[in-house]
Amino acid sequence: MTIPAIGVRGLRVVAYVGTADDGPGTVIQNRGVAASPRGPRGGVGPGDVGNFIITGHRTSHGRPLGRATELVNGDHILITAGGTVYDYVVNRTMTISFRKSAELAQQNAAVPGRPGVTPTRAMITISTCATPEDHAAGNFWHDELGNPEHRINKIGTLVATHPL
Repeated sequence: MTIPAIGVRGLRVVAYVGTADDGPGTVIQNRGVAASPRGPRGGVGPGDVGNFIITGHRTSHGRPLGRATELVNGDHILITAGGTVYDYVVNRTMTISFRKSAELAQQNAAVPGRPGVTPTRAMITISTCATPEDHAAGNFWHDELGNPEHRINKIGTLVATHPL
């Protein structure tokens, strides 16, 4: 994964069966790479119709998504897989709480933010912690895996593909 606007270049994204920020995904992220949950409760692969979810650490383990919150609408996220480059463009930000199951469902939905809606296009969710924001607000809650209460998600839509 490459995100020119925030200096991410060639970040490895490891696919696994699961949901965003579960135990197996956290183990992957703790290696300093990004994790991409797939399957019935996770997301889809690059270029597929639905929600291609990528999670990564912002404040620890090499901070691969340390600047993810700086992404703004119009910034490009480039995914290289199988000899193809998938070009997604950020079009919104969604913040969710780990303590609210309805908000977790929004993050993991096939159409980000709209559980139960059938997707018609390829989308991407880049998800990382809101630890600095939570701590600044006096919120030091975290789950058993160390995830803070809030996640910041940058949502984008696939706009182009081209051969590598």
